[in-house]
Amino acid sequence: MAGTSSDYNPDMAPSVWLCPEPEASALSCPRWLTDYERTTVAKFSGPRQREYLSSRWLIRQAIGHGSKCPARECEPVSGRPVASLRPKGWHLSLSHSGGISGCAVSDQPGIGLDLEPLDRHPHWQKVVRRWFTRTEQDWLLANDSHEDFLRVWTLKEAWLKATGRGIAGNLQTLEVRPDFSLYGDRHDSGWQAASGELEGFLVTLVYQRDNMLLPSGGLLAGPTADLDLDRVVPTESPLPFSWHRPIEPGN
Repeated sequence: MAGTSSDYNPDMAPSVWLCPEPEASALSCPRWLTDYERTTVAKFSGPRQREYLSSRWLIRQAIGHGSKCPARECEPVSGRPVASLRPKGWHLSLSHSGGISGCAVSDQPGIGLDLEPLDRHPHWQKVVRRWFTRTEQDWLLANDSHEDFLRVWTLKEAWLKATGRGIAGNLQTLEVRPDFSLYGDRHDSGWQAASGELEGFLVTLVYQRDNMLLPSGGLLAGPTADLDLDRVVPTESPLPFSWHRPIEPGN
């Protein structure tokens, strides 16, 4: 039945949807916000408020794409938006960076999204020396590649989101080897990772499925200043996930 994921489909890949924040300096709070969201957004101002409002618009668009329900009929749970309230059964992960919001949606738990500008972390070697495993330090510092670092960093961030943990003390729970084979501290099956580049950003997703499936998704036209949920939102460009690996138990 449309609008629910109660019948798990092992052949349904997760999807990732991105959107730019509106250019308007101030956004009005739309009527479709929940009471919790209204209370939360009232604590913010300026760019932080704009980011929050546009991400709430995107969450509803992402749930709608997965569930085939109109965006206006979609709603996340209160608090951290890790699942849908309407329609039930969808699992979410949210990421923001550089004026872009991203939301991943899956009908199975275990999903984490991270997006980063391709030119971020000019002093990345300090992060590697302090927080990464000895194996990662050895090959990343020898390669001296900012691009390699950024992929490893987004993999670790997405892994921690997918497994429900924060950064503190947990960055070494996923180890990335020189050939980009992945080893995590979870021993259940089906963990995998995928990434791709779009509009100057690296987008990385970690998720759990029964089958090795490449995610889908794309960049949506951004919301209008009134955050209208009723208009048809075109996909401006697809999100090309060109890199895909299993995560093996190892740590």
